[in-house]
Amino acid sequence: MVDTTRESDQILGAAGKSLALQRDGGVHRRASIGKASADLKAKHWKKVIKRLLIAFAAIWATAVAVGLIIDGIGFTGIMLTVLAAMIAVGVLTRYPKMKVPKRADLKKGDARQMVGRTELWLEAQRPALPPPAVQVVDQLGVQLDALGLQLETIDQNNPAVNEVRELVGEYIPETIDNYRKIPAHLRGEKHAGKTADERLTESLDKISGEVERVTRRLAEGALDDLAVKSRYLDYRFGGAEALEDHSK
Repeated sequence: MVDTTRESDQILGAAGKSLALQRDGGVHRRASIGKASADLKAKHWKKVIKRLLIAFAAIWATAVAVGLIIDGIGFTGIMLTVLAAMIAVGVLTRYPKMKVPKRADLKKGDARQMVGRTELWLEAQRPALPPPAVQVVDQLGVQLDALGLQLETIDQNNPAVNEVRELVGEYIPETIDNYRKIPAHLRGEKHAGKTADERLTESLDKISGEVERVTRRLAEGALDDLAVKSRYLDYRFGGAEALEDHSK
């Protein structure tokens, strides 16, 4: 009779190691540039893990059934079962792949979806960008997260939302696409005083500054509300010193 507990532990252990390899070192992925894209990746991996658990359950049930019929599957059977689990990991962690958003889709959806898609798109562009530009892209990821939070708190018909959609969905991808149209061996040559690498980095820096400006402008209302509330509390309770007196 097959030892189902021991066998299932072996299957899950081997498959778990393979899954960890696929997620961490196997594909040499870089960290997400922002929380929004990280959340989208997490949702994708949750679906992958769900499919894997279903596959593991089917493989384990098959091994148990065969073991009951032939009174044990032996060492060879265990190895074949572990191999089947590892193949399932290899296939299900690669297919279906998480799709990189198309440029035309970056402006679609609500604020969170727009930011998440843009971050994923930017991450896909990083390998083709010079190191200084990659640093700006990573910075943009953090800024886009902050901007997305601001957009969630305002009316989607606010003119500022359209401004952001244009900035995020047009200026950012257009700048990078124009750079990528230049042959790689020409990007380091100076043209009109600067190289394509330098112009790309400068352009992304300007966009980063504009994203920061829009975020600050959208936050002004909340900052004003907080200042008013603080002044009211000072008036109502007499400031920090009065609060200390009340606590004694």
